Order: sequence, then C-alpha cells, then structure tokens
Amino acid sequence: MNEFHVNVTTPDGEMECFAAHPDGDGPFPPVILYMDVPGIREELRDFARRIAGQGYFCLLPDLYYRDGRVRFDLSKGEEELKKMFKIGRELTVDRVMRDTSGMLDYFKGNSTVTGKVGCIGYCMSGQFVVAAAGDYPDDFAAIASLYGTLIVTDKPDSPHLKAANAKGELYLGFAETDHFVEDNVIPDTTAVLDANNVPYTVEVHPGTEHGFCFPQRPQYVEAAAESVWTTVFDLFERRLKA
Repeated sequence: MNEFHVNVTTPDGEMECFAAHPDGDGPFPPVILYMDVPGIREELRDFARRIAGQGYFCLLPDLYYRDGRVRFDLSKGEEELKKMFKIGRELTVDRVMRDTSGMLDYFKGNSTVTGKVGCIGYCMSGQFVVAAAGDYPDDFAAIASLYGTLIVTDKPDSPHLKAANAKGELYLGFAETDHFVEDNVIPDTTAVLDANNVPYTVEVHPGTEHGFCFPQRPQYVEAAAESVWTTVFDLFERRLKA
C-alpha cells in the first residue's frame, strides 16, 4: 500500500492531508474521509488504510489546518475537551465546503484518481458529507454519514436542505441511543430526500451509542461497526466502481 502526506490548496490556504491507495499507479476511485471532532490521529489513518485496502484512493484532510497543526490529548481531561469542542464549533459547513472544492480540484489533477467521488463522515462530519452531496452533486456518487450531528438546523442552508440537490446515494447510519442527534433528524432529512427522489438508506443500529464505530472508544460495538463497513463498502462498490 502507498501512503503519504500531501498539501491540498483550498481557498483558505494549504491543508495537510493523509492519503492512502493500493500499490500501483491506479487509477483508483477517490474517497474523502472527513474527520470527527477529535481530529487527526492514528485511528483515522487506520480507517483511511482500510478504505484504500478495498481499492480506493482515500484522502483524510486535516480540517483544523486554519488553527495550525492541532492535536488533542484527551487524557488531559476537561480542559482539553473544552478546547476540542470550541475548535470543532468553529469549523462551519461553509468552511468545509471550500475545503472540499480544493480536494475535488486535487483529484481532477491527479492521474492516480479516476471517476466519481465517495465520502464518509462521523459525528461532526455527518453535516459535512450531507452538505457536500448537495453542493457538489456532479462529483459525489456515494455518501456515508455515521451518527452525524447538525445535519438538520433551522438555517436556510441546513445540510439536509442542501441534500435536495444530491445525485449520489446516501447511507445514514445512527446509534440507537444518541443525545447528540435530535429526534427530528431522521424524519426531517428523509422527508427532503423523498421529496426530491434522492436514493438513500437509513439504519439505526440497535444496542449502540454515539461513537460505536471507533475501536478506541468505550462505546465501540464491534458487530455494529463491522456491519457499517460492509454496508459502506457495498455502497462504494456499486456507485464508484461500476
């Protein structure tokens, strides 16, 4: 497997990304792995490697690049958590859509990449992948959100409203118990998707809590997490490799 770091030019600067793809020159279908609020760490790089191992060019952007090279040590306790959530709140959909435009330009100028784009986001990045599906409908063919937060807001540019323009297929996976995701998220989002004939699947994983996909979290549920990977890779296979 090939893995490396690359700086992607965005309208706001240079964004460091971790990239991984199978051996050889490809070309491979591209997938963007949008980070969750704890940011870049080896756990996410392992996710990128797993995606690459299925035959994709996976790009993991450091979305906190505007604040420098941000890394959190959550073993430090409450103050570090407060810092993490503060920086996370400052990362708006508008900012990440500008970052996404830079990544799409990078793919188009990269001979190792071909075809439509897939994406996956967890927690904080659920809003970003849903918004990207609508803001860049001609690029994204396969979109996966796991227990995504802030997908539905009261703003006119709420991600779930943007998704009305999506041409790709969405997978929306949720935990059974999740105080970060309001009860109206699923019905409000699916109403928009249904009204605009956007293909999607919604799945609520029984016996899970927010964060169940990450092996290093106490909320990890292996069976549910592996089921998610199976579903996501099936989506990518159908929509990106066909």
